[in-house]
Amino acid sequence: MIDKKRKIAVLASLSAMASVQGGASIAKILFHSLGPAGVATLRTGLAGILLALINRPAVRKFSRKQWLYVLFYGFSTGAMNLIFYYGVQRIPLGLAVTLEFIGPLGLALLTSRRAPDFLWAILAGAGIALIVPRGKQGSVNDLDLLGVILVFIAGIMWAAYIVSGRKIAQRMNNSDAVTCGMCVASALILPFGVFSGDLFHLTPKLALLGLCVAVLSSALPFTLDLFALKEIPSKVFSVLQSLQPAFAALSGLIFLHELLTWTQWLAIFLVIMASMGATLSRD
Repeated sequence: MIDKKRKIAVLASLSAMASVQGGASIAKILFHSLGPAGVATLRTGLAGILLALINRPAVRKFSRKQWLYVLFYGFSTGAMNLIFYYGVQRIPLGLAVTLEFIGPLGLALLTSRRAPDFLWAILAGAGIALIVPRGKQGSVNDLDLLGVILVFIAGIMWAAYIVSGRKIAQRMNNSDAVTCGMCVASALILPFGVFSGDLFHLTPKLALLGLCVAVLSSALPFTLDLFALKEIPSKVFSVLQSLQPAFAALSGLIFLHELLTWTQWLAIFLVIMASMGATLSRD
């Protein structure tokens, strides 16, 4: 039986996924004007500033060990976002998130010690396989190879984000951890945004849209994720993240007009069942 806190944690995780994929769709639209590095810089930079103004973390009270956790969390967050943006520029959003999920799914398999967890992970994997387009148009062989490689690397960083997020959630206040981690991520991404030249095309309207991306894709979901990671095991959180392709596909449909086939809808159903099963089967 799932207790009240775990139910709230699951809801927080679902809300975070809806938020981050909505933000990803807006970000992809902005790629035409600011490029991946420019959008990533706006996203993390504005999110860091916003969180710092709201939370005002007591950085002077951090221990050396806490700073190490902040650096690990911030690096994995920044690298995940930047690399994924470069990848999703080349391939569809739903497919990119599906391929990126290899990281969390692999983490769930490596850390699992119970047979049901493997079964739910396998079911999620079957759903992911179905999401991959089939046929002459848009087959796997037609995908941009560099884009595929980039989202696979982003998936590895996603797994690192889960591990670092759980560690930092157990040792620090949520608001302090997210705020400082986002500032570290901003420092990592800023040189790419500056030297790419993408930020020179920034206008007030684009800055406002960038702020929306920052709130939807970073500030809000990462805060919700840390809360969820405090209440549910990392392997359950990892399998629960299999809903990301579903949220990405729905977001792509609504905001980017990316149509889905019936097999992709079946895949979405499979990953939802796998995620819910993994969550509800816990003691």
